[in-house]
Amino acid sequence: MTQKKLVLFDFDGTLADTAPDLALAANRQRERRGLAPIALDELRTYASYGARGLIKAALGMETDHEDFPQVREQFLKDYEANMFTHTRLFEGMEALLTKIQNHNLEWGIVTNKAEYLARPLAKHLGIMEHCATLVGGDTTGHLKPNPASLLYASRDTNILPAYCIYIGDDERDIVAGKAAGMATVVAAYGYCGPETATIRGWQADAIVDSPAAIWPVVEQWAAELEKQKQ
Repeated sequence: MTQKKLVLFDFDGTLADTAPDLALAANRQRERRGLAPIALDELRTYASYGARGLIKAALGMETDHEDFPQVREQFLKDYEANMFTHTRLFEGMEALLTKIQNHNLEWGIVTNKAEYLARPLAKHLGIMEHCATLVGGDTTGHLKPNPASLLYASRDTNILPAYCIYIGDDERDIVAGKAAGMATVVAAYGYCGPETATIRGWQADAIVDSPAAIWPVVEQWAAELEKQKQ
């Protein structure tokens, strides 16, 4: 019997382009303080860091600031109210997910985004029907780079980590994936920026520059696993 294999995706900056709606929420915090908005291009690279990174980018406010909990709560309310506005799957992602399914592979999502945000957003994008597992930042009580959420996905699908591959656009994704014993891929088309030398330093198994480039990597990874069993 062929061992099931699992392709796991980070959400923000890997599966979907959520930056426009996250940036909108960040600029709402500036608007409340009478500040001019910051351009999306300047905020995009902070999108992988969620509320913490975007609040710092928008207001220069660190997590130890006395007002941070209140600002974070308002940011999340503003984001939840508008998170369906501009967010889309990256071009080519829908075709990739279909190809994964057609080749009898499972796929799922492991994100630092809270489940109460990630699940409705995935449903809105039309991808929940075939999603084998969705693990949020609040599912295990540990955020990446801790591997707990990836190991949870492995247990949830009953697929061993050695038969899982994790794709993400941040160094934390690669650190978490390697710590979980999974193959790893950098989504360089995401929010990690264009510094190829820096990305190579993460020592992932592969780097891709588009969703379309993911399939050849996944196909080769799956084929090598089958060879190892022979």
